[in-house]
Amino acid sequence: MIGYSIIKLLDLYATLLVVRILLTWFPNIKWENQPFAALKKVADIYLEQFRKVIPPVGILDISPIVAFIVLSLIRFLLIKILVVIGI
Repeated sequence: MIGYSIIKLLDLYATLLVVRILLTWFPNIKWENQPFAALKKVADIYLEQFRKVIPPVGILDISPIVAFIVLSLIRFLLIKILVVIGI
């Protein structure tokens, strides 16, 4: 049950990341206003780890792609572990 909850939290976090990334396409958004400030704070904690390591390629920031791959791998490994231990 705890493993299932963690997987659902990872899914929710991935959704928040998608929303954060899609909202960057709208330059008129005021990120200091709520709920945008909260969304940015929660999502950027994770995304900044990848932005520190992966520089932008021209105007394209590929760090969110790598962040999604890592998040997907974590989710996949968690599911495999839960299947092996029989939960």
